[in-house]
Amino acid sequence: MTVIDLSTTLHSDVPIKSLSTRDGSLDKSFAEIDWQAPWLAHLHQLDYISNAIAQLSGANAEGFDNAEGSHKAEGSNGDEPKSRFNVIAKVLNEALNQKSEHLQSQLPTTKPTQNTQAHTLNFVSQHALPEGEAYESFIATTGNIPTRDNLHDLFNGSIWLTFPKTKALLNYYHMAEIAHQGIGASRGRVRDTITVFDENGAVLVTSEPFIGEALIDFNWQASLVESRNSWDNPQQLNRQSQTAVYIFGHALLEQLIRPRKPLCAHSIVIDVSQDFFSLSLSARMVYLDSKIAQYMDKLLSQDNVTPRQLAPLPILGVPHFWAENADMSFYEDPYVFRHGRRKSKK
Repeated sequence: MTVIDLSTTLHSDVPIKSLSTRDGSLDKSFAEIDWQAPWLAHLHQLDYISNAIAQLSGANAEGFDNAEGSHKAEGSNGDEPKSRFNVIAKVLNEALNQKSEHLQSQLPTTKPTQNTQAHTLNFVSQHALPEGEAYESFIATTGNIPTRDNLHDLFNGSIWLTFPKTKALLNYYHMAEIAHQGIGASRGRVRDTITVFDENGAVLVTSEPFIGEALIDFNWQASLVESRNSWDNPQQLNRQSQTAVYIFGHALLEQLIRPRKPLCAHSIVIDVSQDFFSLSLSARMVYLDSKIAQYMDKLLSQDNVTPRQLAPLPILGVPHFWAENADMSFYEDPYVFRHGRRKSKK
Protein backbone atom coordinates (compact mmCIF):
# COMPACT_ATOMS: atom_id res chain seq x y z
CA MET A 1 0.00 0.00 0.00
CA THR A 2 1.37 3.39 -0.95
CA VAL A 3 1.10 6.03 1.74
CA ILE A 4 0.59 9.54 0.36
CA ASP A 5 2.61 12.31 1.98
CA LEU A 6 0.01 14.66 3.41
CA SER A 7 2.59 17.39 3.88
CA THR A 8 2.36 17.96 0.13
CA THR A 9 -1.33 17.26 -0.42
CA LEU A 10 -2.79 19.24 2.48
CA HIS A 11 -0.75 22.34 1.75
CA SER A 12 -1.27 26.04 2.27
CA ASP A 13 -3.31 26.40 -0.90
CA VAL A 14 -6.06 24.09 0.38
CA PRO A 15 -9.21 26.24 0.70
CA ILE A 16 -10.70 26.78 4.13
CA LYS A 17 -14.09 25.29 3.35
CA SER A 18 -17.34 26.30 4.96
CA LEU A 19 -15.87 28.70 7.51
CA SER A 20 -17.09 32.26 7.87
CA THR A 21 -17.56 34.94 10.47
CA ARG A 22 -20.86 33.33 11.39
CA ASP A 23 -18.98 30.27 12.58
CA GLY A 24 -17.72 32.25 15.54
CA SER A 25 -14.23 33.28 16.49
CA LEU A 26 -11.22 32.18 18.46
CA ASP A 27 -9.50 34.11 21.21
CA LYS A 28 -6.04 35.52 20.70
CA SER A 29 -4.30 32.62 22.43
CA PHE A 30 -4.61 30.67 19.18
CA ALA A 31 -2.53 33.27 17.39
CA GLU A 32 0.34 32.44 19.78
CA ILE A 33 0.81 28.98 18.26
CA ASP A 34 4.10 28.76 16.42
CA TRP A 35 3.22 26.15 13.82
CA GLN A 36 6.88 26.05 12.75
CA ALA A 37 8.01 24.84 16.19
CA PRO A 38 9.92 21.54 15.79
CA TRP A 39 7.70 19.71 18.30
CA LEU A 40 4.71 20.41 16.03
CA ALA A 41 6.41 19.12 12.89
CA HIS A 42 4.63 15.76 13.02
CA LEU A 43 1.31 17.64 12.87
CA HIS A 44 2.26 19.43 9.64
CA GLN A 45 0.51 16.71 7.68
CA LEU A 46 -2.61 18.48 8.96
CA ASP A 47 -1.82 21.83 7.33
CA TYR A 48 -5.51 22.49 6.94
CA ILE A 49 -5.74 22.93 10.72
CA SER A 50 -2.97 25.51 11.02
CA ASN A 51 -4.34 27.45 8.04
CA ALA A 52 -7.85 27.47 9.43
CA ILE A 53 -6.70 28.46 12.91
CA ALA A 54 -4.63 31.30 11.48
CA GLN A 55 -7.71 32.56 9.67
CA LEU A 56 -10.06 32.21 12.61
CA SER A 57 -7.70 33.56 15.27
CA GLY A 58 -7.56 36.92 13.53
CA ALA A 59 -4.05 36.50 12.12
CA ASN A 60 -5.27 36.58 8.52
CA ALA A 61 -8.81 37.86 8.83
CA GLU A 62 -10.74 40.67 10.40
CA GLY A 63 -13.72 40.50 12.66
CA PHE A 64 -12.62 37.68 14.96
CA ASP A 65 -11.23 39.70 17.86
CA ASN A 66 -14.39 39.96 19.91
CA ALA A 67 -15.82 36.50 20.42
CA GLU A 68 -18.33 37.66 22.99
CA GLY A 69 -19.63 40.34 20.68
CA SER A 70 -20.11 37.95 17.78
CA HIS A 71 -22.08 35.58 20.01
CA LYS A 72 -24.31 38.36 21.22
CA ALA A 73 -24.93 39.38 17.62
CA GLU A 74 -26.33 35.91 17.04
CA GLY A 75 -28.80 36.40 19.86
CA SER A 76 -27.26 34.30 22.62
CA ASN A 77 -27.93 35.47 26.14
CA GLY A 78 -25.30 36.26 28.75
CA ASP A 79 -25.93 33.08 30.75
CA GLU A 80 -24.96 30.76 27.90
CA PRO A 81 -21.38 29.56 27.46
CA LYS A 82 -19.54 31.63 24.87
CA SER A 83 -18.26 28.63 22.94
CA ARG A 84 -21.45 27.73 21.13
CA PHE A 85 -20.23 27.67 17.56
CA ASN A 86 -18.07 24.56 17.67
CA VAL A 87 -15.35 26.21 15.59
CA ILE A 88 -12.62 23.75 16.57
CA ALA A 89 -14.89 20.73 16.06
CA LYS A 90 -15.70 21.98 12.57
CA VAL A 91 -12.03 22.50 11.69
CA LEU A 92 -11.06 19.06 13.01
CA ASN A 93 -13.87 17.31 11.13
CA GLU A 94 -12.84 18.93 7.86
CA ALA A 95 -9.20 17.91 8.47
CA LEU A 96 -10.34 14.38 9.34
CA ASN A 97 -12.27 14.11 6.07
CA GLN A 98 -9.40 15.53 4.03
CA LYS A 99 -6.90 13.10 5.55
CA SER A 100 -9.18 10.13 4.85
CA GLU A 101 -9.76 11.34 1.31
CA HIS A 102 -6.06 11.79 0.52
CA LEU A 103 -5.07 8.48 2.09
CA GLN A 104 -7.99 6.83 0.31
CA SER A 105 -8.95 5.19 3.57
CA GLN A 106 -12.06 4.94 5.69
CA LEU A 107 -12.58 7.35 8.54
CA PRO A 108 -11.06 6.07 11.81
CA THR A 109 -13.27 4.46 14.42
CA THR A 110 -13.39 3.72 18.11
CA LYS A 111 -12.18 0.34 19.35
CA PRO A 112 -15.25 -1.76 20.19
CA THR A 113 -15.69 -2.98 23.73
CA GLN A 114 -17.63 -6.01 24.92
CA ASN A 115 -20.81 -3.93 25.00
CA THR A 116 -20.25 -1.36 22.26
CA GLN A 117 -19.57 -1.61 18.55
CA ALA A 118 -17.02 0.47 16.63
CA HIS A 119 -18.20 3.98 15.78
CA THR A 120 -16.81 6.40 13.22
CA LEU A 121 -15.01 9.30 14.89
CA ASN A 122 -16.58 12.72 14.75
CA PHE A 123 -15.87 15.93 16.66
CA VAL A 124 -18.87 17.58 18.29
CA SER A 125 -19.59 20.44 20.65
CA GLN A 126 -18.88 19.91 24.33
CA HIS A 127 -22.59 20.65 24.82
CA ALA A 128 -23.41 17.33 23.12
CA LEU A 129 -22.04 15.46 26.16
CA PRO A 130 -25.05 14.54 28.33
CA GLU A 131 -24.86 15.80 31.88
CA GLY A 132 -23.48 13.13 34.19
CA GLU A 133 -22.09 10.91 31.42
CA ALA A 134 -18.38 10.15 31.43
CA TYR A 135 -16.40 11.68 28.55
CA GLU A 136 -14.79 8.34 27.66
CA SER A 137 -18.11 6.49 27.75
CA PHE A 138 -19.71 8.99 25.41
CA ILE A 139 -16.88 8.55 22.88
CA ALA A 140 -17.07 4.76 23.10
CA THR A 141 -20.83 4.57 22.63
CA THR A 142 -21.19 7.26 19.93
CA GLY A 143 -17.82 7.93 18.29
CA ASN A 144 -18.41 11.60 19.07
CA ILE A 145 -15.52 13.47 20.69
CA PRO A 146 -16.75 16.45 22.78
CA THR A 147 -14.65 19.45 21.82
CA ARG A 148 -14.37 22.94 23.26
CA ASP A 149 -13.06 26.00 21.46
CA ASN A 150 -9.78 26.10 23.35
CA LEU A 151 -6.13 25.22 22.77
CA HIS A 152 -6.31 22.06 24.87
CA ASP A 153 -9.02 20.50 22.73
CA LEU A 154 -7.45 21.70 19.48
CA PHE A 155 -4.30 19.75 20.30
CA ASN A 156 -6.31 16.80 21.61
CA GLY A 157 -8.15 16.63 18.30
CA SER A 158 -4.91 16.96 16.35
CA ILE A 159 -3.51 13.94 18.19
CA TRP A 160 -6.71 11.98 17.50
CA LEU A 161 -6.14 12.75 13.81
CA THR A 162 -2.47 11.77 13.91
CA PHE A 163 -2.68 8.67 16.14
CA PRO A 164 -6.31 7.48 15.88
CA LYS A 165 -5.64 3.81 16.69
CA THR A 166 -3.69 4.68 19.82
CA LYS A 167 -6.24 7.21 21.06
CA ALA A 168 -9.05 4.71 20.46
CA LEU A 169 -7.11 2.05 22.37
CA LEU A 170 -6.57 4.37 25.33
CA ASN A 171 -10.28 5.17 25.39
CA TYR A 172 -11.01 1.43 25.24
CA TYR A 173 -8.91 0.80 28.36
CA HIS A 174 -10.60 3.70 30.13
CA MET A 175 -13.93 2.05 29.40
CA ALA A 176 -12.75 -1.37 30.52
CA GLU A 177 -11.55 0.05 33.83
CA ILE A 178 -14.75 2.03 34.35
CA ALA A 179 -16.77 -1.14 33.70
CA HIS A 180 -14.60 -3.08 36.15
CA GLN A 181 -14.16 -0.55 38.94
CA GLY A 182 -16.68 2.20 38.29
CA ILE A 183 -15.85 5.89 38.66
CA GLY A 184 -14.49 6.74 42.07
CA ALA A 185 -12.21 9.20 43.80
CA SER A 186 -9.19 7.29 42.50
CA ARG A 187 -8.66 6.40 38.85
CA GLY A 188 -6.47 3.39 39.61
CA ARG A 189 -3.10 2.50 38.10
CA VAL A 190 -4.33 1.76 34.58
CA ARG A 191 -6.30 4.96 34.13
CA ASP A 192 -3.58 6.98 35.84
CA THR A 193 -1.05 5.65 33.34
CA ILE A 194 -3.38 6.38 30.44
CA THR A 195 -4.02 9.91 31.65
CA VAL A 196 -0.35 10.75 32.18
CA PHE A 197 0.61 9.50 28.71
CA ASP A 198 -2.45 10.99 27.01
CA GLU A 199 -1.86 14.42 28.52
CA ASN A 200 1.93 14.53 28.75
CA GLY A 201 3.33 11.68 26.68
CA ALA A 202 6.12 11.55 24.14
CA VAL A 203 7.44 8.77 21.94
CA LEU A 204 11.16 8.22 21.41
CA VAL A 205 11.72 6.27 18.21
CA THR A 206 15.14 4.79 17.60
CA SER A 207 17.01 2.26 15.50
CA GLU A 208 19.80 2.27 18.12
CA PRO A 209 18.44 0.53 21.25
CA PHE A 210 21.19 1.88 23.52
CA ILE A 211 19.79 5.42 23.09
CA GLY A 212 16.39 4.37 24.42
CA GLU A 213 18.02 2.36 27.19
CA ALA A 214 20.10 5.41 28.18
CA LEU A 215 16.98 7.58 28.33
CA ILE A 216 15.20 5.09 30.60
CA ASP A 217 18.34 4.99 32.75
CA PHE A 218 18.41 8.83 33.12
CA ASN A 219 21.74 8.84 31.29
CA TRP A 220 21.31 12.21 29.60
CA GLN A 221 24.86 12.33 28.26
CA ALA A 222 24.47 9.06 26.36
CA SER A 223 20.92 9.64 25.18
CA LEU A 224 20.90 13.36 24.33
CA VAL A 225 24.48 14.63 24.14
CA GLU A 226 26.91 11.98 22.93
CA SER A 227 24.38 10.65 20.39
CA ARG A 228 23.40 14.12 19.16
CA ASN A 229 24.50 13.49 15.57
CA SER A 230 22.14 10.52 15.40
CA TRP A 231 19.03 12.63 16.05
CA ASP A 232 16.56 13.56 13.36
CA ASN A 233 15.95 17.24 12.67
CA PRO A 234 12.13 17.57 12.44
CA GLN A 235 12.46 20.36 9.89
CA GLN A 236 15.02 18.56 7.72
CA LEU A 237 14.23 14.85 7.71
CA ASN A 238 17.30 12.71 7.14
CA ARG A 239 17.20 9.03 6.22
CA GLN A 240 20.54 8.60 8.00
CA SER A 241 19.03 9.64 11.33
CA GLN A 242 18.61 7.03 14.03
CA THR A 243 16.46 8.71 16.68
CA ALA A 244 13.49 11.07 16.87
CA VAL A 245 10.88 12.21 19.40
CA TYR A 246 7.21 12.85 18.66
CA ILE A 247 4.93 14.42 21.24
CA PHE A 248 1.70 12.58 22.01
CA GLY A 249 0.41 14.53 25.01
CA HIS A 250 -1.97 17.30 24.06
CA ALA A 251 -1.57 19.13 27.39
CA LEU A 252 2.19 19.15 26.82
CA LEU A 253 1.66 20.69 23.37
CA GLU A 254 -0.49 23.35 24.99
CA GLN A 255 2.21 24.12 27.57
CA LEU A 256 4.79 24.42 24.80
CA ILE A 257 2.97 27.48 23.50
CA ARG A 258 5.22 29.17 26.06
CA PRO A 259 8.26 26.86 26.29
CA ARG A 260 9.98 26.44 29.67
CA LYS A 261 13.12 24.46 30.31
CA PRO A 262 11.64 22.36 33.19
CA LEU A 263 8.83 20.95 31.02
CA CYS A 264 9.18 17.18 31.22
CA ALA A 265 7.36 14.58 29.10
CA HIS A 266 6.53 11.02 30.14
CA SER A 267 7.85 8.89 27.33
CA ILE A 268 7.88 5.43 25.86
CA VAL A 269 10.59 3.98 23.61
CA ILE A 270 9.73 2.38 20.28
CA ASP A 271 12.54 0.45 18.57
CA VAL A 272 12.41 0.49 14.77
CA SER A 273 14.59 -0.59 11.87
CA GLN A 274 16.67 1.99 10.04
CA ASP A 275 14.12 1.90 7.20
CA PHE A 276 11.75 3.94 9.36
CA PHE A 277 13.80 7.05 8.79
CA SER A 278 13.48 6.68 5.02
CA LEU A 279 9.70 7.07 5.25
CA SER A 280 7.82 10.29 4.57
CA LEU A 281 6.49 12.11 7.61
CA SER A 282 2.91 10.93 7.12
CA ALA A 283 4.07 7.33 6.53
CA ARG A 284 6.04 7.50 9.78
CA MET A 285 2.90 8.57 11.65
CA VAL A 286 0.77 5.78 10.17
CA TYR A 287 3.42 3.22 11.10
CA LEU A 288 3.94 4.66 14.57
CA ASP A 289 0.23 4.76 15.33
CA SER A 290 0.08 0.98 15.05
CA LYS A 291 3.33 0.48 16.96
CA ILE A 292 2.33 2.80 19.83
CA ALA A 293 -1.07 1.12 20.08
CA GLN A 294 0.62 -2.29 20.34
CA TYR A 295 3.05 -1.00 22.95
CA MET A 296 0.33 0.59 25.09
CA ASP A 297 -1.90 -2.47 24.76
CA LYS A 298 0.88 -4.62 26.22
CA LEU A 299 1.77 -2.06 28.90
CA LEU A 300 -1.80 -1.48 30.08
CA SER A 301 -2.46 -5.23 30.24
CA GLN A 302 0.11 -5.63 33.00
CA ASP A 303 -1.26 -6.03 36.52
CA ASN A 304 1.46 -3.81 37.96
CA VAL A 305 1.26 -1.00 35.40
CA THR A 306 2.08 2.42 36.81
CA PRO A 307 2.93 5.87 35.39
CA ARG A 308 6.46 5.30 36.69
CA GLN A 309 6.96 2.99 33.71
CA LEU A 310 6.91 6.09 31.52
CA ALA A 311 10.43 7.52 31.23
CA PRO A 312 10.89 11.22 32.10
CA LEU A 313 12.21 13.30 29.19
CA PRO A 314 12.98 17.04 29.58
CA ILE A 315 11.41 17.97 26.28
CA LEU A 316 13.52 21.03 25.43
CA GLY A 317 16.59 18.83 25.81
CA VAL A 318 15.65 16.92 22.65
CA PRO A 319 18.28 17.76 20.01
CA HIS A 320 16.95 20.25 17.42
CA PHE A 321 13.94 21.13 19.60
CA TRP A 322 15.48 24.17 21.28
CA ALA A 323 18.35 26.37 20.08
CA GLU A 324 19.87 26.69 23.56
CA ASN A 325 20.54 22.97 23.83
CA ALA A 326 23.24 23.29 21.16
CA ASP A 327 25.41 24.50 24.06
CA MET A 328 26.28 21.39 26.06
CA SER A 329 26.10 23.37 29.31
CA PHE A 330 22.33 23.30 28.80
CA TYR A 331 22.35 19.72 30.13
CA GLU A 332 24.29 20.58 33.30
CA ASP A 333 21.20 21.90 35.08
CA PRO A 334 20.57 19.35 37.88
CA TYR A 335 17.08 20.71 38.53
CA VAL A 336 15.97 19.63 35.03
CA PHE A 337 18.34 16.79 34.18
CA ARG A 338 18.13 14.81 37.40
CA HIS A 339 19.93 11.60 38.27
CA GLY A 340 16.64 9.77 38.78
CA ARG A 341 16.51 6.03 39.27
CA ARG A 342 19.60 4.91 37.35
CA LYS A 343 20.41 1.24 37.33
CA SER A 344 23.26 0.21 39.58
CA LYS A 345 26.23 -1.30 37.79
CA LYS A 346 27.00 -4.86 38.74
